[in-house]
Amino acid sequence: MFTHLSTETRQIIASLYGLPDADVAWVFPPDSSQGDLSTSVALKIAGGLGKKPQEIARSIADAISLSPSVEHAEVAGPGYVNIRLTVARLLEAWKEAHAAIAPVSERDENPVIVDFCGPNIAKPLGAHHLGSHIIGQAIINLYRHTGAHVIGWSYPGDWGTQFGKLWVAYDRWGDKKKSLKDVTVEDLLALYVRFHEEAEKDATLDDAARAAFRKIEEGDAALRSFWADTVAVTKKDLDEIYVRLHVHIDRETGESFYENRMQPIIEEGIAKGVFQEGEGGSLIVPFAEETGMPPLLIRKGDGATLYATRDLAMIRYRIDTAHPSAMYYVVDVAQRLHFQQVFATAALLGWEMPEHEHTVFGRMRFSGAAMSTRKGTSLRMRQLLDEAVKRAGDIITERGDAIQADDPKDLAEMMGVGAVAYGILSQNRAMDIVFDWDRMLSFEGNSAPYLQYTHARARSVLRKAALAGDPVLPAVDVLEPEDRKLLLMLLRFPIVLAESRDARMPHKLTNYLYALCQSFNSFYNSVPILQATAPLRDLRLVLTASVADMLRTGASLLTIRVPDRM
Repeated sequence: MFTHLSTETRQIIASLYGLPDADVAWVFPPDSSQGDLSTSVALKIAGGLGKKPQEIARSIADAISLSPSVEHAEVAGPGYVNIRLTVARLLEAWKEAHAAIAPVSERDENPVIVDFCGPNIAKPLGAHHLGSHIIGQAIINLYRHTGAHVIGWSYPGDWGTQFGKLWVAYDRWGDKKKSLKDVTVEDLLALYVRFHEEAEKDATLDDAARAAFRKIEEGDAALRSFWADTVAVTKKDLDEIYVRLHVHIDRETGESFYENRMQPIIEEGIAKGVFQEGEGGSLIVPFAEETGMPPLLIRKGDGATLYATRDLAMIRYRIDTAHPSAMYYVVDVAQRLHFQQVFATAALLGWEMPEHEHTVFGRMRFSGAAMSTRKGTSLRMRQLLDEAVKRAGDIITERGDAIQADDPKDLAEMMGVGAVAYGILSQNRAMDIVFDWDRMLSFEGNSAPYLQYTHARARSVLRKAALAGDPVLPAVDVLEPEDRKLLLMLLRFPIVLAESRDARMPHKLTNYLYALCQSFNSFYNSVPILQATAPLRDLRLVLTASVADMLRTGASLLTIRVPDRM
């Protein structure tokens, strides 16, 4: 619809003013009383033509009103053209928009890589890790749903001296009666914490840890087995959480994978003069003064590599093996300088980079201080999810018969985990993310429970209609104002999907779903649906089914489940 109207308008402008390539964009006006669609093209081209915008707008409106898609056209304000579409064209456009609930077949093209998750092995996920997991997965879902070949790639921290420390702690204080495969991530963390406590009193422990990790690097069978077991224990714990979060990893290569892939990068950097000798025999990348960036440390004086070295090896590997069209790193704002330095280094090395971006998100802040720490330890992601589910369960119990659920426990899980995910995704990721229980679990406002309740309400209407299959769109010549308003809201769905994907901003989708919920609830409370006479009843059932389908699809893209009863 938009492409057709834009083409028609360009042809009109070319015919009237000799401008074949005018930048025409039809958009939804902020107020439906202003028409179905609006364009400001007259304001854009008036200066170059030396004419008044309103004069140009009038000539465009007169010509476009002759289109079979347009019922009425008028000039508004300083030079806007507002149009009202025919009912037939609106319903045809709805069919196009509704089709967007189905995923597009994956295109045969170079992949988009979304780097997300990146958990640390032998440590439980903290609540602050939610951002990378949930925002990353939502971005992956948006790309995949709209037909892109996308790889969700995790980069866990599974290498480094911490494994030497862990071995020393396990060897000295671990429970040898228990198989290492049977310990928990919390057990491993407790050992790691104890190592640091003891190391403050015994400086030789750090030397022992370095020696132990050196043995792991050299392939010592016993220590390698210990390292592999800690990785397995952690991944088992992660998998349980990922099932709850609806996180799916397509590829995973941890830091250890790049251990033998760093030396060629170091040699290339030295040969090209990008890596230079720093203090104590280290290797650094000195950036130009105007960049404002400090030097990037590539290798320590003792020969040890760093996170930046592995990141460069990772970039090189992904380019050489996956040939991506784009690489997006979903990592919090604390790593902004790191990515600026790494990307700048890749440019200095002369690498041909695909589109790449640090898809930054802000720090997570909690509205209640008690939520951020427990007895001096960071709040675990598992604890946060469990607390959310418990609070959702309490709400279900308190509301009694007001909430209908076939399985209250499953509904509590759906609401609680959904509230956490939606609460994060509904905020602009470029800003700090504020975590607030009351807002996230509210049945009013921009929240998962409100979306879930609205979906269940729409499904309830359809159940009461006792339809044998999906409602069929009837032949309609006239639309009531509330029908038109809801229909226009439904037309925005594929546009919002594309905008959310291209900007990698999931909150654009949550804002739309919230607006769709508001529009449907207003529709539900304003006009009869089941009691309407044909063909209006059939049309309203079609619109209701479309609302439910779009809410379910949108929620799924945001990693959220919606109930049919609530």
